[in-house]
Amino acid sequence: MSRELLEDIVRLPALQLDDPEERYLVSGVSWYQYEELLEQLEDGSWYRVTYLEGLLEIMAPSRRHEVSKDNIGRLLSVFFEETRTRFWGLGSTTFRKGEKRGGTEPDVCYCIGTEKEIPDLAIEVVLTSGGVDKLAVYQRLGVQEVWFWQNHCFEVHDLQGERYEPIPTSRLLPNLDLNLLAEYVEHPSPLDAILEFREKLRGQMQKF
Repeated sequence: MSRELLEDIVRLPALQLDDPEERYLVSGVSWYQYEELLEQLEDGSWYRVTYLEGLLEIMAPSRRHEVSKDNIGRLLSVFFEETRTRFWGLGSTTFRKGEKRGGTEPDVCYCIGTEKEIPDLAIEVVLTSGGVDKLAVYQRLGVQEVWFWQNHCFEVHDLQGERYEPIPTSRLLPNLDLNLLAEYVEHPSPLDAILEFREKLRGQMQKF
């Protein structure tokens, strides 16, 4: 990838506002060029950048994508508070391993129990198909659990050895009712969603 192309990627005027959600993919990108791009995009937090073995993806999230991401984060914060679960929210921090040739920026991610270099849980909001294989990237990073919010529900993948396996509930957060969480992710009022979700959680906890 030439410096001229790198500079064109940094500008990307069409991706930011015109299309609800769009991906830019380019192959043959070296690890050095990927890191150089991250430096140039340091203040451009609008974009999500993923790298896997020479394939680079830059995604400009839509408004709906960002609303879902923020709703999930707020609702999980309520769960952590109500269940007294120790957590460290790392947002969309860039995680990368040069020796594994992989890096990405989750929509939402957390360390559970103790703070760690790599998050235990990464969550991706998926509204469109295609792009870099995110599970392959997370496997190289060693993220224990990956959730995809897609088609109004959560898909949970647990890292078992060298591969991810789909599981019905979270191993990291076994007391979390994912169906209940999903019910409030797309609630029309974020404030009402938080209040109702908190009340439902307290009702569930009283049964135990």
